[in-house]
Amino acid sequence: MKGVLLVNLGSPDSPNPKDVKRYLGQFLMDERVIDVPYWLRSFIVKGIILNTRPKKSAEAYQKIWWDEGSPLIVLSERLRDKVDAMTSAPIALAMRYGKPSLETGLSQLHEKGVDEVLLVPLYPQFAMATTETILVLAEELRATHFPNMQFTSVPAFYDHADYIRVLSNSIQESLQGKEWDHLLFSYHGVPERHIRKSDITRSHCKIDGQCCQTASKAHQFCYRHQCYETTRLVAEYLALKEGTYSTSFQSRLGVDPWLQPYTDRTIDKYGKEGIEKLAVVTPAFVSDCLETLEEIAMEGEEIFHEAGGKDFHFVPCINDREDWVKVLARWIDQWALAENVMA
Repeated sequence: MKGVLLVNLGSPDSPNPKDVKRYLGQFLMDERVIDVPYWLRSFIVKGIILNTRPKKSAEAYQKIWWDEGSPLIVLSERLRDKVDAMTSAPIALAMRYGKPSLETGLSQLHEKGVDEVLLVPLYPQFAMATTETILVLAEELRATHFPNMQFTSVPAFYDHADYIRVLSNSIQESLQGKEWDHLLFSYHGVPERHIRKSDITRSHCKIDGQCCQTASKAHQFCYRHQCYETTRLVAEYLALKEGTYSTSFQSRLGVDPWLQPYTDRTIDKYGKEGIEKLAVVTPAFVSDCLETLEEIAMEGEEIFHEAGGKDFHFVPCINDREDWVKVLARWIDQWALAENVMA
């Protein structure tokens, strides 16, 4: 029997510092998030970050928390329910960090008699700290607890025509009737070393401004290339004029070089350069979360206004939009009928 597991990043159980600390500990101790030797990762996370960051992060979560719970969890549940109503295959939801866990999601499917699972990482672009860590953990759980299960995974859909159409329409609808001078595509940042580690050619990714435009097998797993390609395709779909849009990266951590340009500095620069009306979209996220609702919609707007900008427009994620639900349901049905996923 076939079933589907939708997987998102995750969230603390509450905006309480204790729950936030537990969540951050699980997230940051993942060797594909902070990819340094265990002793050093443990020192950085347990010795420094978890003693300083939970209170500040909890305050940020409190700003965006809904009555129903974490926005990311609530929106993911809505997406699951809507997709479930449009497909015949059993649908479960899991988070890579926090609850419901990946093991819980697989157990729910197992109890329904599912032995073939379509894993759907809800990340348009591939990255070590997102898609890869999900697939690795799923395989570990399969080997340990679900040896009779078979997995198929939805590949990165950053350039799939269906996704580009949904994302483009969401931007167009969100900005309808609003004036804007520039559209900034802000993607979650990753350390530059993650790009090089994901390079299957071991030589292509130089992050020099040229490699992402030069055809290579490395692009299959290159987060930077995939982000820029999403921007290019959306700009093409919406017929955006050159110079009216750009790409940046947010949420850096630590002192090592991360993908640039940085979103906060870019927003500040645009405000100081005289861009009065700025719109920002966050295509690395399917569901709105702390990084979109607080870091961009709140902090980003504050930075822009302090730099002299006037109008700031935040474009919500695609969340549980009907056209996105229909796309996911079609991909699932194609797989359930033994056809190519995402054909």
